[in-house]
Amino acid sequence: MKSFVIFAAIILFKTSIFSQGLLEAKTTFTHQDTLRGTITPERAWWDLTYYHLDIQVHPDEKYISGKTAVYYKVLSASKELQIDLQAPLKITSAVQNGKELKIRHDGHAHFITLAENQEIGNVYSVDVYYEGNPKEAVRAPWDGGFSWKKDDNGNHFVATSCQGLGASIWWPNKDHMYDEVDSMLISVTNPKGLSNISNGRLRSKIENKDNTVTSHWFVNNPINNYGVNVNIADYVHFSEVYNGEKGPLNMDYYVLHDNLEKAKTHFKDAPRMMDAFEHWFGPYPFYEDGFKLVEVPYLGMEHQSSVTYGNQYKMGYLGNDLSGTGWGLKFDFIIIHEAGHEWFANNITNKDIADMWIHEGFTAYSENLFVDYFYGKEASADYVIGTRKRILNDKPLIGPYNVNKEGSSDMYYKGANMLHTLRQLIEDDEKWRQILRGLNDTFYHQTVTTKQIEDYISLQSGIDLNAFFNQYLRTTLIPTLEYKIKDNKLNYRWTDIVADFDMPVQVTFNNKTQWIFPNSEWKTTPISSESFEVDSDFYVNVKKITH
Repeated sequence: MKSFVIFAAIILFKTSIFSQGLLEAKTTFTHQDTLRGTITPERAWWDLTYYHLDIQVHPDEKYISGKTAVYYKVLSASKELQIDLQAPLKITSAVQNGKELKIRHDGHAHFITLAENQEIGNVYSVDVYYEGNPKEAVRAPWDGGFSWKKDDNGNHFVATSCQGLGASIWWPNKDHMYDEVDSMLISVTNPKGLSNISNGRLRSKIENKDNTVTSHWFVNNPINNYGVNVNIADYVHFSEVYNGEKGPLNMDYYVLHDNLEKAKTHFKDAPRMMDAFEHWFGPYPFYEDGFKLVEVPYLGMEHQSSVTYGNQYKMGYLGNDLSGTGWGLKFDFIIIHEAGHEWFANNITNKDIADMWIHEGFTAYSENLFVDYFYGKEASADYVIGTRKRILNDKPLIGPYNVNKEGSSDMYYKGANMLHTLRQLIEDDEKWRQILRGLNDTFYHQTVTTKQIEDYISLQSGIDLNAFFNQYLRTTLIPTLEYKIKDNKLNYRWTDIVADFDMPVQVTFNNKTQWIFPNSEWKTTPISSESFEVDSDFYVNVKKITH
């Protein structure tokens, strides 16, 4: 029965991953993919500074309307600006300084011709009005959009999710990861009796005469577009103050009425998460905006300072241990994983989603570090090694650039096991911790490339990791340590490797644990018995040659 449960959990996770539109196999790309995934000339000349997203949500009609005020600084001379919005939503007009502007539509990309001169260094704004019935999420968050659900009491239970699909699935914006807005105001009008919870801090909540209510949420920090969210329900609220590395941090929880008491117990994993991740990664990156867990009608997502939760108040992943070791049932997977993204995804954000392993690899690894913090290094190793059975090695972790396409779903647990292997190579846990903290400090609130991450780790570790990262990020090959024992000699070498791959590995023979330094050529060392074992903390294959 235990084996069946573990197998079911693996199938559940794999089905979830591959049903996400973001991770579907795709080898040919269209003009629309290029418009979405490239820093086009119509994007490059202006830098986002501020958004005011102001929308009205009509749950009965599954309809939204409103505008985005886009503020930007001019970097170079141009007068055509690209804004993205996906069908079936429609841009109805664009206005600057009271003048309606001409719009050229090219699929989901919309090119606004500005009437006035755009002086370099100046900040301008354009209001983009839109409306329609947005794409309804089929299986959020993997096939996202708007989730129009009802709670058990018949109240509307509405939420957005849009990773991969892009925020332009429900609001007009500059929908490319490279340019994060510096701050924003999110104003949402919804039926009275329901509350909207969005990112940042609540500035005000106003009751309107038409039986609606408008909430204004201000985000003080840079935020990526897909991290912006709307959550509308019959919420109740409770909170606590966490005394963290940067002082008091507000931790707020919004759940359905019927779930209040169980949430007060179950959400104790949230401050435990903060303990572990501030230790490993450094201070929570968004003290000014606070931290929220918000219940939603889908599994969950890493919306910045408004992490959404739908794991049914179960430990593990919907009650299952994805590692198969038992350690995965010591914590609520969604609280730990999605909150881990506050450091890797929301603080450090990939410029191109081809490099999404930066988000998912480090965050999958954060599950292991949570286990390490509370249950010890041996337990954490068991956990991350246990996830290897779900690695497919179907394609590289890094995807094609400039077409809005990520690499393999292996970015989660192959990424985690790569980082676990790297910890062994550094051979100094405090140094490794300082590297993880240093990443979050050096690239604080920045968008980055894989090369920046690789170069930083190589520099701080003092190890040339070029071949290491090429092996694990850019190929599907797992290094294979071939060995043979003959005439009291151990012969060994690496196969299935990229050029210059010479990773040392820890092994046990001659009744002791020691390092060996293989490369692509056979090496020889004396051995006194047939016993030879490679440390399982290294994500490698081992093959004994018998001839």
